[in-house]
Amino acid sequence: METTLLYLEDFSRLTCEATVQSIARENEKGVVALDATVFYPQGGGQPYDTGMIESPAGKFLVEEVRWTDGIVRHIGHFEHGAFAAGENVSCRVDAQRRMLHSRIHSAGHLVDFAVAQLALGWTPGKGYHFPQGPYVEYGGMLGDADREKLKQDIERIGSEIIRQGKEVSVRFMSKEDMRALCRFVPENIPDNKPGRVVVFGNTFGVPCGGTHVTNLSEIRGFSIRKIKQESPNIRVGYDIAGS
Repeated sequence: METTLLYLEDFSRLTCEATVQSIARENEKGVVALDATVFYPQGGGQPYDTGMIESPAGKFLVEEVRWTDGIVRHIGHFEHGAFAAGENVSCRVDAQRRMLHSRIHSAGHLVDFAVAQLALGWTPGKGYHFPQGPYVEYGGMLGDADREKLKQDIERIGSEIIRQGKEVSVRFMSKEDMRALCRFVPENIPDNKPGRVVVFGNTFGVPCGGTHVTNLSEIRGFSIRKIKQESPNIRVGYDIAGS
């Protein structure tokens, strides 16, 4: 049975009730699988959540979260007690860690929002939304572009969007509908089922499965660390305030 990913519909949700599907040990760590979870498993350029799973029978500290073949694996150790398959448990995500990762991830899409407004013609690629040196990559060539001016322009536009306090929402839509809202839709998105789009305001959408802030003002501030050519890609390194 695949794990229901509750954060997909509400990325501000930090708690849930769930049922234990299985318990195992792997590399001297406990592995708990649930029928549903609010814990984000590492992927899409974003780190995993941590936190705890608890019941009257025990308390499990979640130190790592991974997704394998539709199953979310909560990896860690029991502080005390143990669970049994079929047992009801309560889950709680570390709110401070989740907010940091959400701010960094949203700031990565904010860079893309600014790049779109500047009409630079870069093709979105991968993102690395970890606290240590986050960046986003684009297909394209800088050529003789003034990199310092590009940094200033992206910072200026992004900072103005943060100041405006645009709301962030989630929508599920067909691949065809995505093309009307998103400036880039990856080809590997399935055609036969709705996909998840994270929307800034009502005008800028990005196909994305990660967690984000609910309002862009929560990013607080960001800066462009560097823009460099890593042929055939352009890498834009960025930082957020207070990270």
